[in-house]
Amino acid sequence: GEICAFKIHGQEMPFEAVVLNKTSGEGRLRAKSPIDCELQKEYTFIIQAYDCGSGPGGTNWKKSHKAVVHIQVKDVNEFSPVFKESVYKATVTEGKIYDSILQVEAIDEDCSPQYSQICNYEIVTTDVPFAIDRNGNIRNTEKLNYDNQHQYEIMVTAFDCGQKHATEDVLVRVNVKPVCKPGWQDWNKRIQYKPGSGSIPLFPSIHLETCDGPVSSIHTTIELQTNYIGKGCDRETYSEKSLQKLCGASSGAIDLLPSPSATTNWTAGLLMDNNDMIFKFDGKQGAKIPDGIVPKNLTDQFTITLWMKHGPSPGLRAEKETILCNSDKTEMNRHHYALYVHNCRLVFLLRKDFDQADTFRPAEFHWKLDQICDKEWHYYVVNVEFPVVTLYMDGTTYEPYLVTNDWPIHPSHIAMQLTVGACWQGGEVTKPRFAQYFHGSLASLTIRPGKIESQKVISCLQACKEGLDINSLESLGQGIKYHFNPSQSVLVMEGDDIENINQALRKVSYINSRQFPTAGVRRLKVSSKVQCFGEDVCITIPDIDAHVMVFQANEPKITISGMDHFARPAAQFESERGVILLPDIRIVSTVTKMEHPVDLKEHDRGNKPVVLEEMLHNLDFCDILVIGAELDPEQECLELDHVELQGKHLDATNSTAGYSIYGVDNMHNYEQVLRQIRYRNWFTSAAFDRKFRVKCSELNGRYTSNEFNLEVNILHSSNSNFMDHVNHMIVEPQFLQSVHHPEGSISAVHNSVVPSVATLVIIICVSILIFIITLGVYRIRTAHQHSSADNEGSKENEMDWDDSALTITVNPMEKYEKPHQTEEESEEEDIEDEEDDTTSAESDESEEEEEEEEEEEVIVQQRDKQNVTRQEQLEWD
Repeated sequence: GEICAFKIHGQEMPFEAVVLNKTSGEGRLRAKSPIDCELQKEYTFIIQAYDCGSGPGGTNWKKSHKAVVHIQVKDVNEFSPVFKESVYKATVTEGKIYDSILQVEAIDEDCSPQYSQICNYEIVTTDVPFAIDRNGNIRNTEKLNYDNQHQYEIMVTAFDCGQKHATEDVLVRVNVKPVCKPGWQDWNKRIQYKPGSGSIPLFPSIHLETCDGPVSSIHTTIELQTNYIGKGCDRETYSEKSLQKLCGASSGAIDLLPSPSATTNWTAGLLMDNNDMIFKFDGKQGAKIPDGIVPKNLTDQFTITLWMKHGPSPGLRAEKETILCNSDKTEMNRHHYALYVHNCRLVFLLRKDFDQADTFRPAEFHWKLDQICDKEWHYYVVNVEFPVVTLYMDGTTYEPYLVTNDWPIHPSHIAMQLTVGACWQGGEVTKPRFAQYFHGSLASLTIRPGKIESQKVISCLQACKEGLDINSLESLGQGIKYHFNPSQSVLVMEGDDIENINQALRKVSYINSRQFPTAGVRRLKVSSKVQCFGEDVCITIPDIDAHVMVFQANEPKITISGMDHFARPAAQFESERGVILLPDIRIVSTVTKMEHPVDLKEHDRGNKPVVLEEMLHNLDFCDILVIGAELDPEQECLELDHVELQGKHLDATNSTAGYSIYGVDNMHNYEQVLRQIRYRNWFTSAAFDRKFRVKCSELNGRYTSNEFNLEVNILHSSNSNFMDHVNHMIVEPQFLQSVHHPEGSISAVHNSVVPSVATLVIIICVSILIFIITLGVYRIRTAHQHSSADNEGSKENEMDWDDSALTITVNPMEKYEKPHQTEEESEEEDIEDEEDDTTSAESDESEEEEEEEEEEEVIVQQRDKQNVTRQEQLEWD
């Protein structure tokens, strides 16, 4: 009736059952050894109860039915979470917000769900643009920027559900990569250009990024935008006449808009941009061309050329805007020929006279072009070969879209008035006035009677001096097609290989062949289209906006030097050849350059060394102006053999005001021509001297030389006999030639020294006389036999001083080894001497000083002539 034992059935269960009360049958199940949940979470086994049996040995006990025991082991939070990886890495593209960049994962060795599960993750690093969720997914909280930070390093920890955190945090590296943007890379926005640099590459290391797109062809356009500079780009700003000559145009072009001067004064009242010879018309001004400038009959062949910038006409009802008009001066209002703009059309009117033929003839020629009103500079040439009229605009030919016929004009004796910028209304109004004013800018308006211009010359006249260029065309590669526009401001390139296009674009250069270019910015635009296989346009390439900065050229200083004062006998001026005015003229141009030595200290930087460097460039005119009264054509003139101009780009005009040489040519050629100009005066008795001024210019007066003054003295017959001696005396002694005195100081010496020398001579003469008399008396007394001889010798010496009342000025250190010089030799010495003088001296002496100097020199030479027979040198004690 008692329970004696409990028995567990199962393989090595770590449990045992003990009886606590045999009578009641109560027992306890307990562990024989420590139980580890991590080894086994639960146990299931069978248990049976045994009674005490029939005998003391218990051999016949009875057992109960089998009962199933199920044991679950309760967990203890003994383990911390551990991350699966030691370092986590991820790469993101800038500019995107990600839902999940990467996932971190930690594990816990505890056996229960409560302690083995990771309930939370946390970012330990502060101030980072990242967040993490419960599942370990890391995301960015803001857009990342590659330029700001390439890589982020963050520390992350994990918590189990028992809030036990990982013993070691894990490192997470997030790399930011730049977003792949299709486009041109490695180019500079600003390209610097120094004048005279030749051709410089614009994008020497450029390349195209296509982000691995399947590109089949690339089409690139490079555009140099210069429409806001001068006449649309850097062109030569010489006068139209000079440009015509440079381009080989036939002579005879008449400039209707010259820069204002004494001879061309009709443009004086117009608004003008000085640097570029541009005239602005605001609808209120016109200019009358004086009679005789343009012949009345232009014949059936002539050319009109001009630069024009014109915008849309103001007002609702557009008026005619006259560029050039030849109309009746009085009584009537007939237009004989005219060029005008009307409603963005260019119209040329040409009315023939009746005397040619009384037939219906072409009279109005119309061209409709967008460029007439686009506010840009364009070059227009109207070639008239009646009845055919052709327009060239920027070198391209345009036929008129409309030709209107009209009857010839009835002949009359009314004078005609040629005007620019408006048309002269001589009749049909109470008071003659201008009408049909032009609004816009004009430059280089010329008319050439009797000739039409060739395409080659027209292209040359409107050519830009700056543009795009390709260095080494041969190395562009086979697969590249390229095309320039006529002015070389737009270059189009096409190819199917990216690397070839990259290489080609690296060879594109900017060039400006002007020696003194217009300083400022030139805008650059590069636009590209990419085609992919099977698609029209697959990648969008952003445009490049860059600019070329052209620096100001160093300003040249043009200096004219040479002999600035000479005298010649009247006979030479009266001779057939006259006198050469500027035999040794020299034109030099220098430019000042600052040097920047590296070893200069801060306080020395103010005194940077300045270097003068000689440079060669062209001149476009040199004027020899007469100072004082103009030349009298009855008795004097300036002359030049026109043979001297042959083979040079030079022309010359002569007037009573002086001589003008013009044309674009180098300084050496100008020197050569100036050295051949002669002054003749065939009535010299009325003249004693003439003064001239020489001035030269480059780029229409943008750079001008110093004013070089020359004085020429005419020596008349009274003193011309002594000319050779005058010349001989003026020559400096050889050992003094290296010392340069200002001329003013030389004349001062002459004026101040001569009277004191005269006084000295008189005192010495008197002293010698007294001395000789005393000596004579003494000798008579002491040695009577020698007295007569001594007396004679002394009287001879005395006579040397006494035979003339004229004073003597002699250089005591000079030896006259050649007393009898020929006239030619003395003249040569004269010229050499004066060359020496003028190169070193500043010519600021007054006229009176020069006249006095001449008189003194003549007096000296007269005395010298008498003494010249004596070979021995006069010595002063």
